Amino acid sequence: MSDPYVKVRDLVTHYGTRQILNGVSVDVERGEIMVIMGGSGSGKSTLLRHMLGLERPTSGSIEILGREITTMSELDLYELSKKIGVAFQGGALFSSMTVGDNVMLPLQEHTKLPIDTMRIMMRMKLEVVDLAGFEGLMPSELSGGMVKRAAFARAVAMDPPLLFCDEPSAGLDPVVSRALDELILRLRDAMDMSIVVVTHELDSAFYIADRITVLDKGDILAIGTVEEVKNDSSERIQSLLNRKLREEEPDPDAYLARLTGTKL
Repeated sequence: MSDPYVKVRDLVTHYGTRQILNGVSVDVERGEIMVIMGGSGSGKSTLLRHMLGLERPTSGSIEILGREITTMSELDLYELSKKIGVAFQGGALFSSMTVGDNVMLPLQEHTKLPIDTMRIMMRMKLEVVDLAGFEGLMPSELSGGMVKRAAFARAVAMDPPLLFCDEPSAGLDPVVSRALDELILRLRDAMDMSIVVVTHELDSAFYIADRITVLDKGDILAIGTVEEVKNDSSERIQSLLNRKLREEEPDPDAYLARLTGTKL
């Protein structure tokens, strides 16, 4: 088996005195869709930012496409970013640019290809996401689902081997969300890429994932296939999957200390 495209080991993160990630380790293999899921405050967004090189952890290591990024220079991170696609949660299209110009932007920034070649590549990517013929529209003229698909087209403009997706189904109705799930599967199969998806949408996670990493309060509760995670007997995992609040006995002294801003 080849080396993982993403290799995270013993990742620890603090924001001030608060510990966010507690020794997280996870691999993402070539051609795999890895879904990272967890409730609010679980640490999944922090883990994503670390994997993208946007934040440095307190300790631990992260290898992306065989290269350690936690100690990498900004210039080297910039060069590595050319091999990574990112589909942001809100699409993050530039409102002053057409859909086509948005998709061509990575090619214009990172290559010296002739403009006609870039236009052909842009139209090919819009074909892949079922937006052929929409390159002349502005983002404001697109529906929410179309904006997400245009964002995917831009993310894969340079044929990256690795794609990160942040909450791709957020704010979409079930029909549009399922179409986006199908697109993620199609991109993986057509382009032989590894895809990391951060989401809290259970239906989407179960539909697209090869494996799932479940995070809760900075701890990894489980890593496994959909069936393995669904059948995990852990009370914490089943609580998350069934969207039940765990019943915890409140600590009166801790509650009062939080209200008054004092230390115990």
